[in-house]
Amino acid sequence: MTAYLIANVDVTKPEKYEEYKRFSSLAMRAADAKVLVRGGKTLGLEGETPTRTVVLEFNSLAAAKAFYNSWQYRRARNVREGAAVMTMYVVEGA
Repeated sequence: MTAYLIANVDVTKPEKYEEYKRFSSLAMRAADAKVLVRGGKTLGLEGETPTRTVVLEFNSLAAAKAFYNSWQYRRARNVREGAAVMTMYVVEGA
């Protein structure tokens, strides 16, 4: 079943976050993730509105988990430390 990784991001250090984006892009390509949303204008309708949203599509929940635990994405996460506050989760969907 298809799985969607969703990240709500509050960028605190834009220059450092740009470096994270470079490394995370490499990790996404290595994991064959399909980028559905990456940034863009956000219109809040209810609750807290993140400053940035990312949605990635994977073939399965296992593939999304493998991406998150990969050495490529671990490298990106290490670079992101201190550059953003992030909530990230995976949802199975149709």
